[in-house]
Amino acid sequence: MSQIAQLAARRQTDYCAHMQTDRHPVIILVRPQMGENIGAAARAMLNFGLTEMRLVDPRDGWPNPKAVAMASGAAGRVLDQARVYPTLAEAMEGVEYAYATTARGRELTKPVFTPETAMADTRTRQGRSAIIFGPERTGLENDDIARANAIVTVPVNPDFPSLNLAQAVLLMGYEYGRDILPPEPAPHARRSEAEELADRIEIERLGDHYDEKLAEAGFFFPESKAASMRLNMRNMWSRLTLTRGDVRILHGVLRQLTRR
Repeated sequence: MSQIAQLAARRQTDYCAHMQTDRHPVIILVRPQMGENIGAAARAMLNFGLTEMRLVDPRDGWPNPKAVAMASGAAGRVLDQARVYPTLAEAMEGVEYAYATTARGRELTKPVFTPETAMADTRTRQGRSAIIFGPERTGLENDDIARANAIVTVPVNPDFPSLNLAQAVLLMGYEYGRDILPPEPAPHARRSEAEELADRIEIERLGDHYDEKLAEAGFFFPESKAASMRLNMRNMWSRLTLTRGDVRILHGVLRQLTRR
C-alpha cells in the first residue's frame, strides 16, 4: 500500500473512531437574531460533522421556519435536535471547557487562541467543549465572555474584522475537522488502462509518430534549424504527464489529420 493510501486509511479510521465518541464540540449561539443565520450556521456545522446546537434566547423565538428553510439538509440532523436555554450559564450544562469567539480585545484575563490553536486544543480534551458565538449585531458581551474558559480571536483585516455568524461557525468547524475528516478519496488500487500513466517507451513512440508526420508535412524548416526544432519537440513530449488513453487519442488525432 502506498504512503498516500496508508495516510488516507489512517485518517478514515481516526475520523470514524472520533465521531463515535460523541466528544465533538457543542455550538452555542447566544441571542441569535435572524433565523436565516441560525440555519446557515447549522449547515456549516454539519459540513464538519458537528451536530449539537444550543440556542440562548433567540430573538425571534423557536422553532423558526426561516432557519429550517436555510438549513436545507441540516435541518433534520441539527435543528431538530437543537435545545433552547434562557441563559448562557444554563446552556453550558455538561460542558467542561468553553471558548468564546470575539473579534475585539477584552479586559478579561483569559487564554487567547486562534481558531486553529483552539480546535487543536479541544481535540486533546477528554470532556465536552463548547464554542460560543454572539449575536450578529454586537457579538458577545463581557458577561458572556466571563463564563468561558478562553477566547478565540480570528486574525482578520483590522479595518474590517466583522464576520457573519455562519462564516464564523464554518471557520471554527473547519479547523476542528481538518485533521479528522476523511481526506479526498484515495487513488483506485487498480486503474483502468486508460487511466494508467504512459511509460517512457509509449511517449517515445508518440514523439516518433509526430516527428515522422511533421517531417512529411515540411514542418522542420529551414533545414539549418531542423535539429533544434526536433530537440525542442522531444523535450516537450518528455515534460507532459500523459495517460495511455491520452497517448492513444494523440495518435488517433494525428492519423486523422494526415489521412489522405
